[in-house]
Amino acid sequence: MLADVLVLCYHALSPTWTAALSTTPDRFERQISRLIRRGYRGMTFTEAVASPRRGRVLVVTFDDAYRSVIELGRPILDHFGLPATVFAPTDFIDAEGPVHWPGVDGWLGGLHERELSRMSWAELQTLRNAGWEIGSHTGSHPHMTGIDDRALEDELRRSKAACERHLGGPCTSLAYPYGDVDARVVAATARAGYRAAAALPEGRLGSRNALMWPRIGIYRLDGDLRFRLKISPMIRRLRGSPAPGLPESLGGLAERLR
Repeated sequence: MLADVLVLCYHALSPTWTAALSTTPDRFERQISRLIRRGYRGMTFTEAVASPRRGRVLVVTFDDAYRSVIELGRPILDHFGLPATVFAPTDFIDAEGPVHWPGVDGWLGGLHERELSRMSWAELQTLRNAGWEIGSHTGSHPHMTGIDDRALEDELRRSKAACERHLGGPCTSLAYPYGDVDARVVAATARAGYRAAAALPEGRLGSRNALMWPRIGIYRLDGDLRFRLKISPMIRRLRGSPAPGLPESLGGLAERLR
């Protein structure tokens, strides 16, 4: 039986935050429970990508290192005996104030600003000690295809070095902010010494490039039915295949489940 590696991308968990990148703890628990019942077993990102296994493999990843991951996500994953991988934007770890970059800065100063709090290095170390993987999410969370070569190299190397310095071990993985990646960024990632890198490339779920590994983004609008469709083998195959003659209804459904 060939490996079925299902890599999910989450960000924040909150019962009340209505941001697109958040989901509720109850919904998260139902999603993970469904996959465990279907026979998936958990692995960290680099382990799953660099050392392929047979059978059904579930990789839970969290971008941005929000504090809700350790407060709300970890107890749920501990219940199921699963690890996860957190991708940390290292310039913001242990810095004062909430994270701020395009896409989340609209929540600054409002009732939900606390949701933008991120974990400390000590909290990330606690997760690592529990078997989780801590990877890089660059330093400042830029659109990587839009910065020059020198800045690109600095983002990749500075973040990797920060993870290794604060956590006392190798940092082998990266998640591209916004899923923004091209061949130039992949080449720079390889030169910086990463073994695996997580993307969100639309329509490329069939790819198995270790430095542009596809993930399925799970967001606020992904209710139970939509989640089941997103993780279904048929929809994943459709999204990964440009096959001609695909029925319009199925092709359109696959594209809408982004």
